[in-house]
Amino acid sequence: MADSKTTATDCDRLVELVVPPAEPVDAHGDWTAAEISIGTRLPGDYKRLVETYGWGEFCDFLYLRTPFGKSRHNGIEWQSAGLTGSPERDRDRYPYPLHPALGALLVWGTTMDADRLCWLTSGSPDDWPVVVWSNEGRYETHPMRAAAFIEGWAGGQVSSRLLMDMEPGLVPWFNTFRPRIHRCMRLSEGPTAHPERLRRLREALAPTTDRGSWRSASEETGQDHFATVDTDWLLTYDVSHPHQIRIDFPPEDSEQVRQRLFAAAQLMECEVLQITTAAGEFLRAWDTATDEDEDE
Repeated sequence: MADSKTTATDCDRLVELVVPPAEPVDAHGDWTAAEISIGTRLPGDYKRLVETYGWGEFCDFLYLRTPFGKSRHNGIEWQSAGLTGSPERDRDRYPYPLHPALGALLVWGTTMDADRLCWLTSGSPDDWPVVVWSNEGRYETHPMRAAAFIEGWAGGQVSSRLLMDMEPGLVPWFNTFRPRIHRCMRLSEGPTAHPERLRRLREALAPTTDRGSWRSASEETGQDHFATVDTDWLLTYDVSHPHQIRIDFPPEDSEQVRQRLFAAAQLMECEVLQITTAAGEFLRAWDTATDEDEDE
């Protein structure tokens, strides 16, 4: 392990690679109370991670948990729940001791594939390595702190046999976990080609930041991902026939999103054909969300 002076460097490098949110969610609280509740001190780089990014996801895949907030989907936990038998008798299935023994696994994150991201709690907390525990019950140890692991994975410098690789060509990003509404706006083709329509769409929603694009070999299908900088809206523009704009946004922004997207469609010289929810339900008009329409 590197000395304590590199703790800030781990997080600083991540911040250089992945822009943190302006208002992180569940990022602040009583660390002393949290550590007493969990039963151990927590690594310094993790505290900086939480205070900088809060509860959320890196690149729609790697989920950072915090010890604050009230959501049942958040929090740090000892990974002993659900285990039966004795690790001493079944080392292939679970080759670690159970809490409160030294060397137990403490979960600080998860992934979209239900893998667990843990610390191996042996030695000083600032020296705890990362253990990836896959949803298939396989394990992989990375001799680095949590911030360095995330920075390495998002930057394509850390490879894993168990985790999905960061998709090439995408610009790493972070989304806060918060209630969001999903809308899909299907458009007529209009007189301009896709690249010009995309340019006008992003001009109407500026400022925006890239999150990568892909195209099929035939160029018949593809997607352009980007996000608004000042409003935390997440957008995908589909190369399809008819083409469509998909957007996720906080519920309180519903009217502003409606106005700006309809203005964007006009700038793109396209007609709005359909508007649907996340479940694909057609809407006669743009409306506010129901409870079922929001994600947390």
